[in-house]
Amino acid sequence: MAYKIDASRCVNCGACEPECPVSAISEGDGVRVIDAGTCIDCGACAGVCPTDVISQE
Repeated sequence: MAYKIDASRCVNCGACEPECPVSAISEGDGVRVIDAGTCIDCGACAGVCPTDVISQE
């Protein structure tokens, strides 16, 4: 199960992107997005999100 960012609540701060060990997070249309096919479900991104908008699908 990949992690997902709630786009309606993401503030696009970018804190999550450098934490991803497989570079599955990128910026897309004003918010960060996670490529589910690349995500390894480590949860590193969720641990640093200041708005707590990242969760497992």
